[in-house]
Amino acid sequence: MISFALFSALATFYFTMFFTPGPNNAMLTASGMKFGFVRTLPHLIGIPLGHIFQIGLTCFGLANLFLIYPQIQFYMKILCFIYLLYLGWKMIGSFSMIQKESGRPLRFYEASLFQFINPKAWSIAVTVASGFFPSEENIFIGVAFVTITAAVICFPTISLWALFGSGLRKFVGDMKTKKIIEYVLAILLVLTGIFILIK
Repeated sequence: MISFALFSALATFYFTMFFTPGPNNAMLTASGMKFGFVRTLPHLIGIPLGHIFQIGLTCFGLANLFLIYPQIQFYMKILCFIYLLYLGWKMIGSFSMIQKESGRPLRFYEASLFQFINPKAWSIAVTVASGFFPSEENIFIGVAFVTITAAVICFPTISLWALFGSGLRKFVGDMKTKKIIEYVLAILLVLTGIFILIK
């Protein structure tokens, strides 16, 4: 049964998970810093939409696939690590690309699809399906409850990371500082990938 207590617990869980560092937030900070908040909006919108679709599928039974074939999660971790490694490599020299207009933020569909190889996103979806889903309700009402709550909490929460990155643009003036930030962001993305791989 859907209650205020269940909503509060789910909202708190979502906020904690969406706000803590992870691949999405690392990429949003980098995108906000490189391209500004407005140009990062497609990336920002793509994450919650991809994620609510993922949560919905999990609630409809996709989580059972992970129980039957646990090795799928291992392969997803490898894919996520490779993708973050690629993004880290692309990060080097990316600030100079902005002036040449050859760099671009992540597109809407790319951000949405990334959720399906993001282990943190899958752990959120599986936890919601197993611990917060109102099983007494009609399945469609239950799915609507957990996905709409995700959308309401996710977008403003992850926006803080893009705003943080966008705010840092004011302090990135000379090319030397840009280079240092490029390498720091690249290393952080790679470290995030390594953490996911060994977790």
